[in-house]
Amino acid sequence: MKVEILGTGCPKCHRTEEMISETIKKLGIEAEIIHVTDINEIIERGVMMTPAVIIDGKTVMEGKMPSEAQIRAWFQR
Repeated sequence: MKVEILGTGCPKCHRTEEMISETIKKLGIEAEIIHVTDINEIIERGVMMTPAVIIDGKTVMEGKMPSEAQIRAWFQR
């Protein structure tokens, strides 16, 4: 599983990455987590608001921080 957090490095982006990492560990899931900070790459992917979260190529959230419940829902499908 590949999880990408798109954001230029703001506190919300870093916190989103931390929350996802913590939740994945709690659930015992193996995943590669990548933080994409290059603004050109973010724009190329069609993301207009950060933080954004992409899981296996699908954008699951854009423009806000997820709750732990939302993160759990993404990985328990």
